[in-house]
Amino acid sequence: MTGPRILILGAGPAGAAVALGLRRLGYSVSLASEWRRFAALEGVSVRVLEALHSAGFHHALGDATLPSQREVAWNGQQHSQNIEYLLDRTTFDKGLREDLRLAGVELIDGRVLGIESSTDGHKVEVQGHGAIKADFLVEARGRQAPSLGKGVRGPETVSLLNRWQGRPGATASAVESLKDGWVWMARRADGQCYWQWTLDVASADLPDKRDLLQYCLERRLDSVVAQAFFGPQRQIDVQVLARSSTAILNPHVCSDHWIRVGDAAMAVDPLSGNGIFQSLSSALQAPTVINTLLCKPERSALAQRFHQQRVEQLFMRFARIGRDFYLDEQRWQDQPFWLARRQWPDAVAAHAEANFDALKIERAPVLCDGFVVEAQVVITPDQPLGAWQVHGVELAPLVQRLRSEPHEQVLAGLTESQGRGVRSWLLSQGYRPV
Repeated sequence: MTGPRILILGAGPAGAAVALGLRRLGYSVSLASEWRRFAALEGVSVRVLEALHSAGFHHALGDATLPSQREVAWNGQQHSQNIEYLLDRTTFDKGLREDLRLAGVELIDGRVLGIESSTDGHKVEVQGHGAIKADFLVEARGRQAPSLGKGVRGPETVSLLNRWQGRPGATASAVESLKDGWVWMARRADGQCYWQWTLDVASADLPDKRDLLQYCLERRLDSVVAQAFFGPQRQIDVQVLARSSTAILNPHVCSDHWIRVGDAAMAVDPLSGNGIFQSLSSALQAPTVINTLLCKPERSALAQRFHQQRVEQLFMRFARIGRDFYLDEQRWQDQPFWLARRQWPDAVAAHAEANFDALKIERAPVLCDGFVVEAQVVITPDQPLGAWQVHGVELAPLVQRLRSEPHEQVLAGLTESQGRGVRSWLLSQGYRPV
C-alpha cells in the first residue's frame, strides 16, 4: 500500500477509532503504544456500546461488558437508575488489539520516548524500536500527551481508585456524593471491587502515598452507602492508583501534519459523562479531517477550523453538563469542592430554549463523502456550529422555505423516514405548523 505513513500514538478508544477509520479510507496506519498495565473497570451506557460497535470495536466488546443496575445516592436521596454496563478494560484492550490487527494496522508495542517534528515529517523514538518516521502524526496518548501551552483548565481534581478482591456476588454499580467529593463504586460477579473517590486537589488534605490505602479505607468505613454496597467482606490485594481528573482543553488540536484526539485534545470531569464517549466524539471525525489535510491541502484551514471548533464546543458542552450535576447536590453547596464546580465553566445554560424564529443560516465546514467541505447550515441554540442534514436532507433550504411556504408543500417529496426525521428535528427547534 502506497501513500503517506500515518503514525498514531496511543491505543485507547480514541487512537483505535482513528486507526480503524483511516484503514477504511485506505491509508497505511501504524500505532505505537505502551499497553495498559493495570486492571480497570468503567461504566458505560448502551449509547456508548453502540458508538463503539459503529467504530469497529467488535472483538473488544465480545466478552468485556457486564450489565449492572446502578444505584445513586445524591443530595440526600437514594434511587435506582437505568442499567449501565461495566466494561473490563483488560479484556477490552485485548480484543481491541485483535480488531486493529484484523484491520491491517501495524502495532508497535513500546513507550514513546521523544518526538522530533519538521517540515519533512516526524521522527518518533519508541522504546525497543528506535526511530520511526511518519508523514502524519495522531496524538492520542490521553492526559499523558505533552501540553502545547496554556489552555482551559477546570478546578484541579484528582481521583483515587481503589481495587481489591472480595467475595463473588452479583454485579452492581453505584454513585455517592460526599461532603468533599463523590465516589463511583462497582462490584463484579467474580468479586473484583472498585471504589473511586474524586476530590479537590487544593482543599483535600491527602496523606503521603504510603498512607493512601489506609486513608481510603477509613473513608469507605465512614460511608453507610459503601458499607451496604460492598458488605462486611475481607479485602484481599488492595491497590490504590491516583490520577488526574481535571478538565483540560488543549489550546491547539490540529495542524497541517498532526492532530490531537480524545483526552489529548480535551479531557473533561468524569461527572460530565462517560470518558470513552467523550474520546470518541473527537476521534470519529478525525479520519475525515486527516483525509482532507492530506488530499485537499487547499482546504487545510477549513479542516483545521472544523476540528478545533468541534473539540472546543464539545468541551464546553460536557463541562456545563457536569456543572449541572454538581448543582443538583445542594447539601454542601458552600464547601470548597462543590462551590468551585458549581460555578465552572460559566453560567450559560447547558441546553438553550428552542426558538424557531431565532434560527440562522450560515456557511460552515461539514463532513461530506470523506472530506471537509463548506455548506449552508442552520445555527441553533443547542448547535452553535450548525446542523447540516437530517436523514440526508439538507436543513438550510427547508428552513428558508418554511418561513414563507406551508410545511406540507416544503416537506412534499421526502420519503416516509426522511419526513419523520425532519419533522422531529423541526419540532425540537420550536417549529409549530400553523
